[in-house]
Amino acid sequence: MKTLTPQVTGHRSMIATEHDLSAAAGARIFDRGGNAIDAAVAAAFVEGIVNPHMFTIGGETPMLVYAAKTGRVVAVNGNMQAPTRATIEAYRERGLDAVPDQGLLAAGVPAAVDGLISVLSHFGTMRLADVAEPALELCEIGFPVHPGLIGYDAAQVKGGPAVNSHIGPLCMNAERFLSEWPTSAALWLPDRKIPAAGTLIKNPALANCLRRLFDSEATASGRGREAALGAARDRFYRGDIAREIGAWSERHQGLLRASDLAGFTTRFEEPVSAGYRGYTVYKCGPWSQGPVFLQHLRLLEGADLRAMGHNSADYIHLVVETAKLAFADREAYYGDPEFTKVPMKELLAPAYAALRRGLVDPRRASLELRPGDPIGMRPLGALPPGMRPWGAGTVHVDAADREGNLIAITASGGWLQSSPVIDTFGFPLGSRMQTFYLDPRHPNALMPGKRPRTTLTPSIAARDGVPFIAFGTMGGDQQDQWTLQFFINLVDFGMEVQEAIEAPKFSSRHFPSTFAPHDASPGIVRLEERIGPDVRAELAARGHRVEVGPDYSEGYVLAAAIDRERGVLIGGSDPRGYLTGIFPARAIGW
Repeated sequence: MKTLTPQVTGHRSMIATEHDLSAAAGARIFDRGGNAIDAAVAAAFVEGIVNPHMFTIGGETPMLVYAAKTGRVVAVNGNMQAPTRATIEAYRERGLDAVPDQGLLAAGVPAAVDGLISVLSHFGTMRLADVAEPALELCEIGFPVHPGLIGYDAAQVKGGPAVNSHIGPLCMNAERFLSEWPTSAALWLPDRKIPAAGTLIKNPALANCLRRLFDSEATASGRGREAALGAARDRFYRGDIAREIGAWSERHQGLLRASDLAGFTTRFEEPVSAGYRGYTVYKCGPWSQGPVFLQHLRLLEGADLRAMGHNSADYIHLVVETAKLAFADREAYYGDPEFTKVPMKELLAPAYAALRRGLVDPRRASLELRPGDPIGMRPLGALPPGMRPWGAGTVHVDAADREGNLIAITASGGWLQSSPVIDTFGFPLGSRMQTFYLDPRHPNALMPGKRPRTTLTPSIAARDGVPFIAFGTMGGDQQDQWTLQFFINLVDFGMEVQEAIEAPKFSSRHFPSTFAPHDASPGIVRLEERIGPDVRAELAARGHRVEVGPDYSEGYVLAAAIDRERGVLIGGSDPRGYLTGIFPARAIGW
């Protein structure tokens, strides 16, 4: 298949991101002697500036890291944490039946800074001041606003198709910024007007925040690099920055306080993994949706997908029907394992997958939500208490280097359209708490100190036991659907990285959304128009509720890979980000 974007190759370094400038920042760090982790951290900080509708440092940074020296893959739990005051009763007393999807009541501890500094300390080689220098430069001299950040004026789409407010938030939210969130207006609406594409936006408050961290790092530099990084981290979570964040939250009726930041730490964990046709895929634990990818692979490994034909009706039907089973288990069992007992071993058992696989009718689409019972080894289980029958934005960064290091960062939250900008720091707090349920019986029920189940789901895969590729995407509940198709394109259909990224994709909306109000669309499968009318007609005949989207609208996958046989690094970026006007993804290799 001819691709719109060329596959990128190099021999020393590879970085793939969701913006030209973040990719350039990673390449700059590589050029200065940094490794893949240094470059990825630099790119993530820049993503938080140039794609603030997708991620800022008020958000979260789940990661997977393969450190070549140790030969181990590590899962980094860079997820936010609920404040001590965030109880179900606190929301009920306010007359709420769900955590709001915007504002300070949805804000937990901002996890991104701790996650990025922790990974830099453990696996990188450079100072925070070095890797965050490109971000500081963009804050001080400005960055050119791109069309995906601006979007369309609300008047242009009134009465037309709905526009995701995460896409083009400046136009969609200008009125609110001016009337309700003046600190956001001051930063993002120069002269109280929506900026034109290419306008330089400066963020002096965020520059000041970064300089505070650099100052603390420099002061502690005599105690070594790790101690200096720890000093920068402590200033954000235990010093004056934490106190100002807590005070901001309190002034705006939020539940977050400085003491919540002081008690926060990034967790380094063993990843969850599963084998598939000689490959091993590593994912973060059930505090993410990552294991659903592995359950889905287990359900598919008994089928000859290549014989079915790529994107044939039989292939799409099987992938969608098995996705429904895997995601039903996600809804029934996944949550923060520090608070919820998740039967991970049983959910990934091949025997359980074989039982569940028998529920798929090859000629008829299911319109039911059907979790299983992995403990009792029954193909069908009851809907758990608190789970109903039927009734945004993210960025990703991948990097690889010639030493064999790999990193995948799926960063999200702290969206500029979801919470007002903290005037002294130039970023908003996140709203990830909206993914909690206010029913104590649900596995993802809100509790103080708990981390919500998140859609953020980076991936690393190994071939013959050696990790060789980092990949991921934005996309909420669709992330593990799109990346699974990418992975199958590589493994089962023998595609090259860029070809696997650009191949037509599809996704199911069948199961409850992770985001409040957790609505579902039973039977809905959304296909890119490149998947032809005969296939669409056959799927509809089998009972699927088919929706057709524009070409290049399903998936925003990035990848960085190591081809050890040829001694090269391979990068891929999805043209969908550019073609749909969301962000200009880019891969750069050397």
